Amino acid sequence: MIRICICGGGSLGHVCAGVLASNHDVSVNVFTRKPDLWNNTIKVKDFNGKRYLGKLAVISNNPEEAVKNCDIIFLCLPGYAIENELNSIKPFISSNTIVGSIVCSSGFFFFAHKILDVDAKLFGFQRTPFIARVEKYGHSANLLGYKPQVSIAVENILDNEAFKLTVEKLWQTPVKLLNSFYEVSLSNSNPILHTGRLYSMFHNWDGSPFDHNILFYEEWTAESSNTIIEMDREFFRLLEKLPITQGSIIPLLDYYECSDAQSLTKKIQNISAFKGILSPMKEVQDGWVPDFENRYFTEDFPFGLKFINDLAKDKGVCTPMINKVYEWGIQMINGYLI
Repeated sequence: MIRICICGGGSLGHVCAGVLASNHDVSVNVFTRKPDLWNNTIKVKDFNGKRYLGKLAVISNNPEEAVKNCDIIFLCLPGYAIENELNSIKPFISSNTIVGSIVCSSGFFFFAHKILDVDAKLFGFQRTPFIARVEKYGHSANLLGYKPQVSIAVENILDNEAFKLTVEKLWQTPVKLLNSFYEVSLSNSNPILHTGRLYSMFHNWDGSPFDHNILFYEEWTAESSNTIIEMDREFFRLLEKLPITQGSIIPLLDYYECSDAQSLTKKIQNISAFKGILSPMKEVQDGWVPDFENRYFTEDFPFGLKFINDLAKDKGVCTPMINKVYEWGIQMINGYLI
């Protein structure tokens, strides 16, 4: 029996809990701030109609009760919550427990290196293994898309290959082992894809409401594509300065199998798993305005793009577009959240 603790009650936490607990040889605990809102059984349905039914062993806001004696801890948390969560669970992590994060581009390894023991067993995903959405909090969720393969980085795990097989079994997805934590910590996914899109949408915003909530992907523009392509070029100039295996991180154009901004725009507009996803906006009296409290802002700028921007400065890499987008995003967050 594999004993797992899921830390976090967001969309990824719901789907991870339901999918993993549906395995007969897996026991799942959930560490959440809102245990009273959770049912003992989580229902997950994927986009093909497949259903997972996961019975949870423990649901608690007590870190000792949730984490003690677990073999693996999965953090399904936004960047701003990782540092506090690691401090909270640290006293109850045994020397054999493996601690990992489903999302690593928001600082997991950087925080873990600072907080946990130097020989702590760590791992993290380069990209999330699926797209998830809560249907009814604490009860059900939807799995909107699978990845054909996931890549992970590991540290201080005695048998990397055996752990890789465990992850493959849990997620029923092929897994590739990477050579450096940088290869999962620095991503051109959300930290560039989201921030570049937001910049192109709102950097000329004059404060007037929009007439609708813009579809984040289906209304993708050529300007958004050009922005993220340039940010990606700068990102890869940074990677050349770091101990990263060539090919472990894929340029955005290659990842989406496109050749230029025009083909990338068309491709993103028509990805089925992205259909219906709205932008981080909120309704006001006369329409819709950007929601600077949304995680696309509060996560992807200060806990995603920040690490790329800071490392570029530290390594002396010129990244004018990344810097422009980052400074704009931080200014918007700080200006509207005072």
